[in-house]
Amino acid sequence: MQSNFILINIRSIVMKLLIGIFVILSGSSICLRVDAQNANSTREVAGTGGKHFYIDVHQLTPGKVKFEDVAGAHAKDLATQAKYNAHFLKYWVDEKQGLVYCLSSADDSASVRRTHADAHGLLPTHIYEVIGDIETAYKGKDPLFLDIHQVGPGKVTAKDVAAAHKEDLAVQHKHGLELVNYWFDEKNGVIFCLSHAKDSSAIIKTHREAHGLVPTQILRVKEGQ
Repeated sequence: MQSNFILINIRSIVMKLLIGIFVILSGSSICLRVDAQNANSTREVAGTGGKHFYIDVHQLTPGKVKFEDVAGAHAKDLATQAKYNAHFLKYWVDEKQGLVYCLSSADDSASVRRTHADAHGLLPTHIYEVIGDIETAYKGKDPLFLDIHQVGPGKVTAKDVAAAHKEDLAVQHKHGLELVNYWFDEKNGVIFCLSHAKDSSAIIKTHREAHGLVPTQILRVKEGQ
């Protein structure tokens, strides 16, 4: 009788242990699923979806490019982009120099090129894969400029560019500049900076005082989305 009682107690203890282990494992599984869902939500909010960001450049005929025409071509890109899993975000136009810069996210640069080819046939002369913030919030009413630094491959890192941008932000007010954003192609060593300023001299003075990296090109642009 006593041995049976002991056996029953042992079975009860074993069952409780098994139930406890099951609860712990189930809880861990739930936590992992929740963490995975949260991670996916974060990616969705960020809007990256695992894609890459690109700035592509169209060199057209100087003096013969109209912002309205580019807006029409951009509308065709938007109507076509889903076929190639691309997402065109912004574009900038320098009518005087006949330059158009487009910011997009896509699986690869070929998707960007195919969208343009299918939409209107105007293929970019260069496509840069960039890192940087795609959301730009600014209040400036001065002209908009896109300045470009051709530093060269292997000459600068993303960390270097981020530090230089902070130095720009620290001194920009002295020269009447409002920096909006920047994008960086690490492979080719190319930096794109977007800003509001009275004129291009404010950009040069800010960069020169902050870190000495003066842009190789400054474009006065109109922005479209």
